[in-house]
Amino acid sequence: MQDLAKGVARFQRDVFPAKVELFTHLATHHTPHTLFISCSDARVVPELITGTEPGDLFVIRTAGNLVPAYSPEADGVAASIEYAVAVLGVKDVVVCGHSACGAMTALAEGHDLSGAPAVAAWLRHADASRARAAAADVLALVRQNVLAQLANLATHPSVARAVAQRKVTLRGWVFDIATGRIEELSTAGPALAA
Repeated sequence: MQDLAKGVARFQRDVFPAKVELFTHLATHHTPHTLFISCSDARVVPELITGTEPGDLFVIRTAGNLVPAYSPEADGVAASIEYAVAVLGVKDVVVCGHSACGAMTALAEGHDLSGAPAVAAWLRHADASRARAAAADVLALVRQNVLAQLANLATHPSVARAVAQRKVTLRGWVFDIATGRIEELSTAGPALAA
């Protein structure tokens, strides 16, 4: 906790004063251009990876960057997606997987998750990904999972409507932690983004 307190003090002393105009604007304006859905993994920091400022990204982080297919029941992920797309009007939606993903590793290698039943239940949202990927190939599963989550995302009415009206573009990325590279995926196959 001491490290967090020092970080807050450094933010208030150094960062905030340098960006006071930005934060004054953000106090009354919320207009992110991108919905960024990534893994909860602490090594994946969307704002750092994309070089964006506060207010640029609307971020959803879930274990395995999973996006459940649309359901009319109350769901925090669905509500956040709908808010970003239908209310805030983001122009791009990125689903970003990453190398060495613990969730995808557990699935690819068949880890025993009996001691983590909530995790095991959550990871069922990756069943389609697992069916399409080669056994025990974590990176192949990461890629397939990004594509499957893009498909799930398209089942959300707000997303389907915005895509049909060409108001939003869906993108799939895989971030390589060791190299910092981003691979952009398409439904036709992988392509290098950066």
